[in-house]
Parts: sequence; structure tokens; C-alpha cells
Amino acid sequence: MKKKKKKIKKQGPVKEKMFTEHYFTNPIYWMDKPEWAKDLNKASDPFIEKAAKENEKFVKERTKNFGDKGDHGMVNHSTSLINQPGFEKLQSWILATAYNLLDEQGFDLSGHQLFLTEMWVQEFSPLGGGHHTLHTHWNGHMSGFYFLKASDKTSRPVFQDPRPGREMILLPEKDKTKVTIATSQINYNVKPGRLIFFNSYMPHLYSVDNGYEPFRFIHWNIQAIPKPVLQHDNKTQIK
Repeated sequence: MKKKKKKIKKQGPVKEKMFTEHYFTNPIYWMDKPEWAKDLNKASDPFIEKAAKENEKFVKERTKNFGDKGDHGMVNHSTSLINQPGFEKLQSWILATAYNLLDEQGFDLSGHQLFLTEMWVQEFSPLGGGHHTLHTHWNGHMSGFYFLKASDKTSRPVFQDPRPGREMILLPEKDKTKVTIATSQINYNVKPGRLIFFNSYMPHLYSVDNGYEPFRFIHWNIQAIPKPVLQHDNKTQIK
């Protein structure tokens, strides 16, 4: 006598109440400081002009080899802004803010000193094509942006979930217009005066700029260095 096969019941939603606890969150902080934009734009102008001039040689060489593309896709990246006139107030503020954010996250900073290790300004080509591929800042603890020239028509930062194990078994999202646990990337709208902070391990990129409007922003990295290994150097530190 043949045994009847058991029918597998169709799976449905969980009916029982379950407790939910969220761990290992990855915060992104933002606020608007439009009152700084005018002065910081003026202070950054010479640095962008110098960077554009240094790129001229590369642009001419590329035009010679590949045709007249101008500076399409180029990014005018400045030298260091640390301790430069016009940026002192911003540097002091972001160092103090970074300290407060790391402290609120639960990190013990009593044995560390915060240093502004990198700070620069960059502007994407007016011909479009400027962008940055996905990357992290492995040598920092807190990073950030301050946008000087930006709009809904320019490039924007895109943050990606930093958990590599999740990417290995990633499922499709039901609705990409909503931010849920399934969300793997976050696009941030930017405008002049907008300021963003994030932990330096957070993978991020900049979408391809169309060149419709100017796009310029300041970028920085902050590192917490153990006090026993500190040496005198030219880094800017929080007092």
C-alpha cells in the first residue's frame, strides 16, 4: 500500500509577536550651515584655480592623443587645506563635532587625541563626467563633506552598506523608494551649506556629474591617535 505524500503548506507571514532588536547600526549625520558657504567658497577659489592649472598639462596630452575632450571627467583636487587661512573656523568646529559624535557612539577617547589628518577641496569638471568610485578611508575614524556648490542637478554622495557578509546573500528589495532593512545604498541630496559626517569605514562613491551646474565640496578625514604614540608634527588637533 502506497503512503500518501504529505502536502507542504504554503509559507505565510509570521503571526506571532516577536521582539526586535537592532544592532551594529551605521549612522550618517547631516545638518545645514549655509552661513559658511560664501566665505569658504572665496577661500577655496585659489586652490581650485591652482588645481585646474596643474591639470592643464594632462588635458593637453589627452587631447593630443584622444581628441578634443577638454577636461571632461576631470576633478580639480586641491592640496591640503589644513592650517590654511580662511578654514580655521571650519577645522575647529568639525574636530569638536567629530569628538562629540564618536563619544556619543560609545567610544572611549580618554587615551586618544583627535587629529585632522586630511582636508581638501575639489570641483568636478564643468563639462561633466566627474565622479568617484566606491571607496573607504581606511586610515580615519570620522570623515565628512561640506558642500560649496551643489544642487539636485549635480553629482551626489552615495553610501553603501559596509557589511561584506550581507552582500554575499543580498536579496532584491520590494520597494527601492523606501529605506528599509533591505536597503543597500543611500543617495544623499546636497545643496550649498549642507554638511555630512560619517564613520570613515563607510563605503561611499560620487555619482557621475552631468556638468549642468557647478559642483564643489570640501572633504576631510579625522583620526584618533593613541596618546602614547603621539609625536610633534604639523597636524591640526583638538585642544
